Amino acid sequence: MKSNDKNFIQRLKRQKEDALEFIVDQYLPLIKGVAYQVLAPLKNDGIIEECINDIFLSIWNHSEKFDGNSSDFKKWICAIAKFKSIDYYRRISKEKEFPSNYMDLNAEESVEDELIKSEDKSELIKLINQLDPLDRDIFIMKFFLGLKTEHISIKLGLTKASIDNRIYRGKKKLSKKATNLILGGSIV
Repeated sequence: MKSNDKNFIQRLKRQKEDALEFIVDQYLPLIKGVAYQVLAPLKNDGIIEECINDIFLSIWNHSEKFDGNSSDFKKWICAIAKFKSIDYYRRISKEKEFPSNYMDLNAEESVEDELIKSEDKSELIKLINQLDPLDRDIFIMKFFLGLKTEHISIKLGLTKASIDNRIYRGKKKLSKKATNLILGGSIV
């Protein structure tokens, strides 16, 4: 059986290699665009390629955590690509700013920080997924893909004021849900 638009998510969850090949064929331009947008200031094509490979490895390794349809999958991999790219950017920037022996001294703290960041990202994605579909799309475009309000308004056919209002209200909703989560409530 070969992966296609209808079965690639299930096959990926079962760790079928043809599903990963399908995803690479379908989503490589998107992943490349997200990685390039974040990592272009480093002016290092090798780092961008390494990051892209790491993004696909993360998709493969964490496929069982995905729950949704193909449009949700696209948003999920965009979020993974954005966060991985930002992690690479931060790591490479730190390496340029500090001598390597300084990085070795703080390796334990860095691993702990990365774990906390990873958990925070996961919780943020869960919170954003609870927004209305249009608001969720706006948040992903604005904060994960870094699009400007003008571009989002053109793409969605809404006014800039409408986009700004939805972002404002969405932030309030997310803040309220995050506060509830911190106080011991659940995300749901």
